[in-house]
Amino acid sequence: MNWTPSSWRAFPIKQQPTYEDQQALKNVESELSSYPPLIFAGEARTLKAQLAKVGRGEAFLLQGGDCAESFSDFSTLTIKNLFKLMLQMNMVMMYTTGKPVVKVGRIAGQFAKPRSSDFEEIDGVSLPSYRGDIINGIEFTEEARTPNPHNMIRAYNQAAATQNLLRAFSRGGLADLNEVHKWNLDFIKDNPLGKKYDELSVKIDHAVRFMAACGLSSDKVPQLHQTTLYTSHEALLLNYEEALTREDSEGDNKYYDCSAHMLWIGDRTRDLTEAHIEYFRGIENPIGCKVGPSMGEDELIQLIDALNPKNEEGRLNLIVRMGADKIQEFFPKLLKRVRDEGRNVVWSCDPMHGNVEKSTTGYKTRDFENILSEVEQFFKIHKKMGTVAGGIHLEMTGNDVTECTGSQSCSITAEDLASRYHTQCDPRLNANQALELAFMIGDMIKE
Repeated sequence: MNWTPSSWRAFPIKQQPTYEDQQALKNVESELSSYPPLIFAGEARTLKAQLAKVGRGEAFLLQGGDCAESFSDFSTLTIKNLFKLMLQMNMVMMYTTGKPVVKVGRIAGQFAKPRSSDFEEIDGVSLPSYRGDIINGIEFTEEARTPNPHNMIRAYNQAAATQNLLRAFSRGGLADLNEVHKWNLDFIKDNPLGKKYDELSVKIDHAVRFMAACGLSSDKVPQLHQTTLYTSHEALLLNYEEALTREDSEGDNKYYDCSAHMLWIGDRTRDLTEAHIEYFRGIENPIGCKVGPSMGEDELIQLIDALNPKNEEGRLNLIVRMGADKIQEFFPKLLKRVRDEGRNVVWSCDPMHGNVEKSTTGYKTRDFENILSEVEQFFKIHKKMGTVAGGIHLEMTGNDVTECTGSQSCSITAEDLASRYHTQCDPRLNANQALELAFMIGDMIKE
């Protein structure tokens, strides 16, 4: 079947809302299709080239951000804090390993979430499950939980504003290496982790001053003054993605999903005969696919061949999400098969989604030790196989939340979770925990 941006509509599809007003849905899709793209095709091609370096072990992928962006928690401070945290983690990993870090945020589009059930029941009342602000509201009322196609317009507008602010931060001086000390978030500054980061900052300052003495100052070398933070999200709501798909008339005349630089398919929607695979096979963006413990070896090879038939470097990022107790059992055989078949992929580790648990106080959480354990096992398996552990994929925030337990930097217990549990959906690492993990990953890469 020939591919078009709408050919996915002829295939079965999972994890989609049921819109009551189909005419309103068509009107929204038509309106979105007339809007400007949020990214340009050339940017997606540049990211693909950088991911090709990640796949060869010449760079490292840092992908992270919100579990689900919300309309209510949309502010300059939230975006700025995540941007600064990404810069901190980038600096730690880059300085420790000597490798460039490709930074990709889960931001400016991460509005839709897959759910394990179509309905949620509270006190005998059953309503549609919350699927992210692009679809419906989190409040447990019939009005809020009814899917509203107009939410796609609001999501686009918020994503556009977020992209604009990220570009301003990236080019306007906030990323200048002379400002490295100022990247420390207020609640990190006075703890041991903040002091460890400050010690690293001093070393970077000395290096920057030495380069300036050699005539390589930030006003003359853009790389010392600017950075690039690419955007990504799970392309779950295909009505939205199709509306923002554009043919690149300035480049290769192929189609790009211009809602983000990189899109990925979740573990629940990667069926080879269904709509998400059909849509993804036709867009030229670098793409990702989650790989969970239910993935079979033959299925994985078929999926790779469907999404990357030309075996193109940098095209496909396989995001491993097994769980600390399952990765050793299920991942090595998949890795060996892909290696032996000679497929070009980027391997990254999502240590978040396989490590969800219910705390003793009733909150859904993730324990830092399990997250760290899965990352360590991921690196060790690659080392044993002689393959490249390319990156990390984290649900995290630059805000001072209490959603994941553990870590040396903040020691959050089950009893602490209630104090600042702000997530719309799944628990996220806070800035302390994410930066602590960055130091540990830097050491793993160096080894």
